[in-house]
Amino acid sequence: MAGDPRFFARTGPHTLAAVVDAAEAKAPPRRLMLSGVAPLQTATPEEVSFLDNRKYLPALAETQAGAVIVRPELAERVPETAVAIVTDEPYGAWARVAALFHPVPPSAPGIHPTAFVDAEARVDPSAEIGPFVFVAARAEIGPRCRIGAHAAIGEGVTIGRDCRIGAHVTLSHAVLGDRVAVLPGARIGQEGFGFAITPAGMVSVPQIGRVLLENDVEIGANTTIDRGSLQDTVIGAGSRLDNLIQIAHNVRLGRGCVLTAQVGISGSVILEDHVMIGGQAGLAGHLRVGRGARIGAQSGVMGDLPAGAEVVGSPAQPVKETFRQIAVLRKLARPRRKESQD
Repeated sequence: MAGDPRFFARTGPHTLAAVVDAAEAKAPPRRLMLSGVAPLQTATPEEVSFLDNRKYLPALAETQAGAVIVRPELAERVPETAVAIVTDEPYGAWARVAALFHPVPPSAPGIHPTAFVDAEARVDPSAEIGPFVFVAARAEIGPRCRIGAHAAIGEGVTIGRDCRIGAHVTLSHAVLGDRVAVLPGARIGQEGFGFAITPAGMVSVPQIGRVLLENDVEIGANTTIDRGSLQDTVIGAGSRLDNLIQIAHNVRLGRGCVLTAQVGISGSVILEDHVMIGGQAGLAGHLRVGRGARIGAQSGVMGDLPAGAEVVGSPAQPVKETFRQIAVLRKLARPRRKESQD
């Protein structure tokens, strides 16, 4: 069930006009109240749905939804029983409408009795500090932040406005901007993997940089981001990191980067703005990846990539070249036909 009230706050019902405004879209005027969101297959006449993939056109034809968010060219395919809410970006519109019906719960100001907040820490009165949270000396937590149960906020850590820190998160040597979300179990600011190999054995190199999470960054569950060794590790504004990602020391992500699950980035890599990396891809150290590059899942990147590059495979190569090689190998691997015998 979408939006189970045991887990998700709900608002509404909302007028069609309010839904269209939230979607930043267009629709014919109609007196209609809508109470929630749902997939095409299960939506009722009181709910909003959306279509952003032609694969689901059969579901659109059968839907009972009261309104459907679609692209302009698909507006005529919406059943007469539903209102077509038209936009060039259905998925973005859907996200805004879903947030209208299911907004992020506001913080409940106050410090739980089981939490420990050092006398030298500064916690805004509007912040919510959950059960068994630890806030160390000189840490700063900004207005309307929510700190989940058992989170640990290290000495000197600064958290901006409207941030969400999940349960069991640890933050150290970190500065967070505004509206940053860190999901449960993430580890931010621990020592990087740095050591010198000497005749006497391994000598750990002090890691004296920080982690900077800029505004509107989201960090997935159980992701780890090492602090810098001499420079800071930086996650650029608006970037989204999935669960179970490893970011090594001194890595710098530009604005709006997207990394999916189990990506691993070695030390001192630079990603320029809007780079996208598929799941389980790995990047060797000290590389630069140009603006807007796209790296396919399970790719192994061992050299710099120019802006706009699209690569797959290990070692990673341009997409067309990789698939050309695969086609040749498949052709060579085909069993040879036996010559007919007279």
